[in-house]
Amino acid sequence: MPQEDDQLAQPDLPERDLSEILKKVRAQTPARLLAGRSGAAYRTNTQLELREAHSAARDAVRTELDLTTDLGNDFVKKWNLFEVCSQATSKDEYLLRPDFGRHLDEVSRAEVKRRCTTAHDLQIVIGDGLSVTAVAKQVPQLLPLLCEGAETRSWSVGEIFLIRYCRVGILNEIGELLSPKVVVLLIGERPGLATAESLSAYMAYQPKATDTDANRNLISNIHSRGVSTERAARRILNLAAAMMKTQKSGSQLREELPAVIRPEIDR
Repeated sequence: MPQEDDQLAQPDLPERDLSEILKKVRAQTPARLLAGRSGAAYRTNTQLELREAHSAARDAVRTELDLTTDLGNDFVKKWNLFEVCSQATSKDEYLLRPDFGRHLDEVSRAEVKRRCTTAHDLQIVIGDGLSVTAVAKQVPQLLPLLCEGAETRSWSVGEIFLIRYCRVGILNEIGELLSPKVVVLLIGERPGLATAESLSAYMAYQPKATDTDANRNLISNIHSRGVSTERAARRILNLAAAMMKTQKSGSQLREELPAVIRPEIDR
């Protein structure tokens, strides 16, 4: 049996005894590969890590967003952010009734109409989604990059605001209210046991009430071990430009990605 297969059959080997190929595989993913065992169970350290990750995921979902605390007072003032709410009235209702998260309540609709101008090239919206942790971690880095890129392209950008208890389908209502060319929704992803800090960017060209997921594009896994904020900003801006050029989005528009150079793994 080859050496690598011998080591795969002995998952409780310490890190220093793993072959180079296994170290390289582990370095490519946050997944817990070859974690090892004690008898039929995970080792104590692995059990503790899993419990810690599960607690972080629960906290990310259950935490209530606080605009100033989570994004910082200076950041909120710089971007003149304001907050509105979906039709969900509590975190529990938001989790139990996803349909409520797809529409603004009446007060929020009036506030958006009052404070926002219409028909911009790009409308950026922030949603708490299923991970306040992701919003707090990624948005302060990503938002300035998007706005700088839009300015470079001479795009007009609508007033940016945050939606509490937000679901992806609210893109349609933003499109109906503000009539932008492209809407970008930055929203916290459902956390897993690898990270609770992953953000998604959902995008649509002139979204309307009848649109479905087929009319939207998605750039996901925006976090330090996934898609970096710098790369995410480039992809979002390039995709927005393609939407404006073709007047399409979703299944009718394929994102053109540069070739990925993968590290070589010795065989």
